[in-house]
Amino acid sequence: MARDEIVSNTSEKLILVDEQDREIGSDSKSACHQGSGILHRAFSIFVFNSRDELLLQQRSHSKPLWPLFWSNTCCSHPRLGESMELAVKRRLEQELGFACPLTYLYKFRYQAQFGELGAEHEYCWVYAGRYDGPVDANSSEIADWRFIDIKSLNRELETESDRFTPWFKLEWERIQAEFLDAILARRRA
Repeated sequence: MARDEIVSNTSEKLILVDEQDREIGSDSKSACHQGSGILHRAFSIFVFNSRDELLLQQRSHSKPLWPLFWSNTCCSHPRLGESMELAVKRRLEQELGFACPLTYLYKFRYQAQFGELGAEHEYCWVYAGRYDGPVDANSSEIADWRFIDIKSLNRELETESDRFTPWFKLEWERIQAEFLDAILARRRA
């Protein structure tokens, strides 16, 4: 059963950070993404099933930045005063209707411009998890979703790179190089 609950808005307060990811204030989600963006804290989640397939989502057509682009399982921001641990659990349930244990992998800073419409400028914390149950996607956030095997994903990234979000491509490259073997071994242990 698809849900269409509105789970975020442009006025919610995001956490502004400096180059070392230290909190320095807050501003609205809208302001953080205007122009070349204001550096703020964010997260990305990668969830794999027991067949070693990654759950991808296609961003809703109503997203102001990168609408209908394919991306990792879930990505968002902790709200002002919210711990990262609570934020990743909250958002995974809000967007995809499930919970699973998540492991922190790494964090990094990036900036990506979406033409004149705005930008992402984030200090992003990256998490991974395993899940085999049902998915109940929130249509206000997600246009479509699918599980994809690693070989097929890499082929799509080579031939249709412009269909994927910039942060996903950066994160996937590092996950494959440094973390993928350990993530996939968790199921086999």
